[in-house]
Amino acid sequence: MKAIRFIVAMAVSALALASNSSCSNAQQVTGVLGSPSATTSIDGKQLPPPDPKFGGVIKEKATESTPWWAPRVVPPKGAPNVLLIMTDDTGFSAPSTFGGVIPTPALDRIAAAGLRYTNFHSTSLCSPTRAAIITGRNHHVAGFGVVDEIGTGYPGAPRRRRT
Repeated sequence: MKAIRFIVAMAVSALALASNSSCSNAQQVTGVLGSPSATTSIDGKQLPPPDPKFGGVIKEKATESTPWWAPRVVPPKGAPNVLLIMTDDTGFSAPSTFGGVIPTPALDRIAAAGLRYTNFHSTSLCSPTRAAIITGRNHHVAGFGVVDEIGTGYPGAPRRRRT
């Protein structure tokens, strides 16, 4: 876990240095906050960003409740691109990068440069595992206790955007 946090911290530092002159640190919001299509940018000082306060209404009856979606975080204009390669249904024994039988020369070159993610929270489901590796946090902390398809717009479950 410490290794992932270190790698994420180094990547964020490099991105901050690279993007300092090319993009503004001002928050950029598009759409109507609370709607599934709203987006916002962040300054990147805290990753993952803290969850915004829930803006909907929860009553005893679902018909009286109002869902609210947190704005989707997007990079600010001019931010550098970052590539994350993830493969489903493969263990560390599959790619040659980790001693497996499947030749993966491009991944071998990346790993030789020092980027190896070998310690992250894994679940039996796709979207919670992806949320864990992208954030470096447990899937529940990242807001993905269940698969994204059953998100509801209420706290405690993914707030899937139906756009």
